[in-house]
This record gives sequence, C-alpha cells and structure tokens, in this order.
Amino acid sequence: MILLALVAWAAAPARQDTLVEEGWDHFYNLEYPEAIADFEQAIALDPNDPELHNHLAQTIVFQEMYRDGALESELVSGTNSFLRRPKLNPPAATEKRFLDELARAMALSQERLARNPKDTGAMYALGISYGLRSNYYWLVKKSWRDSLRDATSARRLHNRITELEPGNVDARLVQGLHDYIVGSLPWTYRMLGFVIGIHGDKEKGIRTVQDVARNGRLNRVDAEIFLCALYRRENQPRSAVPLVTELIRRFPRNFLLRLELSQMYSMAGDKTHGMEAAEEVAQLKRSHAPGYDRVPWEKIYFQEGIIEFWYNDLDLALDNLKKVAAAAEDVDLNTGVYAYLRMGQIYDMTHRRPLAVETYRKAIAYAPQAEAAQECRKYLSTPYRRM
Repeated sequence: MILLALVAWAAAPARQDTLVEEGWDHFYNLEYPEAIADFEQAIALDPNDPELHNHLAQTIVFQEMYRDGALESELVSGTNSFLRRPKLNPPAATEKRFLDELARAMALSQERLARNPKDTGAMYALGISYGLRSNYYWLVKKSWRDSLRDATSARRLHNRITELEPGNVDARLVQGLHDYIVGSLPWTYRMLGFVIGIHGDKEKGIRTVQDVARNGRLNRVDAEIFLCALYRRENQPRSAVPLVTELIRRFPRNFLLRLELSQMYSMAGDKTHGMEAAEEVAQLKRSHAPGYDRVPWEKIYFQEGIIEFWYNDLDLALDNLKKVAAAAEDVDLNTGVYAYLRMGQIYDMTHRRPLAVETYRKAIAYAPQAEAAQECRKYLSTPYRRM
C-alpha cells in the first residue's frame, strides 16, 4: 500500500485545476508516468507555484519506491524497522531531478515568505519540501541526522501555521506523523528528538492523524492512507478495513490497496475474506481490468501463500511460495526474501531440515541486509518452531 512514507510525506494542497486533479488521480492509482506528465504540464503553465514542484518531486520518488516494492505497509509493520530498511538506490539522474525540484520549490516558498512572513501557503509548501527531503535522507541515503533536521524544520513551519490558523486541520498531519514516528523510535534516538523539541507520543500521533482523516479538507486521503499503515503497525487491522475499502472505491486501479485489504483481513483472523480479496485481484488481472495487467502474478501467489502459511495450509502455501521463488530475479527484494524465509520455515515445520537450511541460505544470499535474511541466520543453527 502507499505507505511508507511516514515522515511528513503528506501531499501539498491540491489545486483545483484539471491537470492537478488528474495528476493526483493517476498518482493514487499508481500511474506515475501519467502523473508526472500532468504535473509537468501544470508547472509549464505556472512555473512559480512551489506546490507544483513539490507534487512533481513527490511523484518522481514514489515511482522509484513503487519499482522497488517499497509501498506496502508491511514495510512499516511487524519486525520491519524504520532504521534498517535497505537503500532504494535510485538512478543518479532521478535523484538529481528530485532534489532540483525540491530546491526550486523551497526557493519559491522562501521568496514569498521574505515578502510576507505570515504567508501560510508558502509556509505549508516549504514544510512539505522539508518533509519530502527528510524522507529522502531517511529512506534513500540512510542519513538520519539530516532527516531529523529537515523533519524538525517541517514541523516547526506547520506548527506556525496552526498558530496563525487554529482551524487548519490539514497542517496537523505532519505533527501527528512526527509524534508517532519519534514515539516509536528506540530510546536513544528518542533522546535526540527531545533535544530538538520533538518529544514523540505514539497515541497522540494516531489521534492527530485520525482527526485529519475525519476532518481534513486537502490532506484527508493522505491521512487515511497513513492511518491504515499505522493501524497495521499497531496490530489493529479491523480498524483499517473500512478505510482501505473506501480507498479502493475511490482509486479502483490501485491493486496494492486490494492486496492490503487481503492482508488486513488475514491479520484480523478472517482467512476467508483475506483469500477472497486476493482472489479478486487475480480475477481482475484475468479480465484485464484497468490497472491490473501490471500486477505480477508473483504478488498474488505471495499474498495467498502467506495467508496459507499463517493458517497452516502448508502444502498450498509451499506451492504458491515456490512460484514466487522461481521468479526471484523478477520480483522486488522484499517479496523474494520473505518467500524464501516462509519456505524454509515450512520445511522446518514439516521435518525437512536439509531443505530448510538450503532455503534459508538462499534467502541470505538473495538479500543479505534484509531483516528476513537476518531472521534466516537464526534458523541455520536452531530450527524454526511456531509458538
């Protein structure tokens, strides 16, 4: 699901012209080339609007995250750590374009603030620019100091907006996400947050995001998406189901949302609806529904295999996961390495220890820095046993 970006990647306020509306529709339906084209055309018509440059920068980097399989909320739940995610390594030209667009947005916002220090529109745009760059440093460069510095700048700007406009609910999304993130960090990292004034409070952060999801005007969709990821991380999948269902209605070509719905049902103990949601993705792909030709079959096999794994349909799970492993060079690293991990665990659970060890070694060789590979290292010496 469109996640991942939990540190101030809230979209800047959407303009009401057709190009921007169409651009966001493409964006939320995972159609990034089309969204980029729309935002480029909008910039050509109004090159001095910092929001448009933020839109383009955000879409450029989300396109890379999509290619790397980094948009599923699985990456911010369970044992997956914010601090140990692999680098995305975008092409140099893509990286430059992203940073250039942000630099342009920042310069335009700062020019407006120099003329009017209470220009809340410019403050908002500048805060979004800092937030986008913060996530770039965090996820791509793994430079948490630079990320924390920019995240602080984003929050301070949006705090100022709420001081000037107490009724501005949308500006609180950055605050809520920051509270949640800092509140989720290990104690040593949280101390750095205290030093710079971000104290962190997970529960308060969730309540703030909930408020934006209910009452926001410009950031409601972003808040709903982030809230789904937070619910998953906090093991509250039933709270996410209605949100994901509504997002599917609004963005029907986004196949990741349907896979997310399947995950949420499964986590909530509802295997039947979890499998039905996954099979619906398969049916849409077979019927060539708009947006579904691009769904890799391996994603569907993986989703069904994981559900079968957790519900002890081990033979069916193994068959599905073997299909994923057979195409390991074509799937994203997260999908591939978890397929190997679950296969190894199935072999251990069915007393096929040599096959389990062989499969764990494949996972480690496939993505040595992934957390699933780290988990596999434990099982090389001690067989997996389900508690």
